[in-house]
Amino acid sequence: MQRTILITGASRGIGRCIAERLLREGHRLSLGLRQPGQLVGTVLDHPDVLRVPYDASNPSAADAFVEKTEEMWGGFDSLIHCAGCLHRTPLLFNDAAEPELEELWRINLMGPWRLTRAAWRLLKRSGQGRIQVLVSMSGKRVKGRMTGYPVSKFGLMALCQAMRNEGWDDGIRVTAICPSWVATDMALGVSTLPAEDMTQPADLAELSCSLLRVANTAVPFELAVNCALEV
Repeated sequence: MQRTILITGASRGIGRCIAERLLREGHRLSLGLRQPGQLVGTVLDHPDVLRVPYDASNPSAADAFVEKTEEMWGGFDSLIHCAGCLHRTPLLFNDAAEPELEELWRINLMGPWRLTRAAWRLLKRSGQGRIQVLVSMSGKRVKGRMTGYPVSKFGLMALCQAMRNEGWDDGIRVTAICPSWVATDMALGVSTLPAEDMTQPADLAELSCSLLRVANTAVPFELAVNCALEV
């Protein structure tokens, strides 16, 4: 079954791997990107890929993203949230860190919330809508002293649960994908773990594609992915 899928955060990392894999599987894509021109000349510069300016921190961006996708494809049935940001803001932050916290809330929580709200009508209309959210293991537990990021991700996990409750009777299925360290520029910038010991973005892309293929009666709500033992 060919799906039409909105994806955020597809310019690099996990989102880009997912987009490339879904395109190879024959799906139509609408990619929300801060800089759409960034993908010109890549495999995602393709007739089945719409590239739309989208900034998760901008409250008005969600409606415009959905409208342009509907104009192009007539609708869509899937939404994959990959956009996110990371700050290591501690519990005892100083006043200068306030902008970091605000960015975490805007991008990691309110961005997916606003886009889901804007997309809901069309996901519901499809009768078999799918939402995947890259949450992180930081949405399930807090390790060390980093506080702002996991707090934003705990909020995102709560949002996923609310999405599931709201959409169940309309055939919308939600999966919160919760990896630990993934070999992306973001993770490699803060972790000392070697890239080869981290989960690979291509493996998450495989899992994402598999989730879109299973029946509504078999979609897991939560998918925890570990590259190391969690105790």
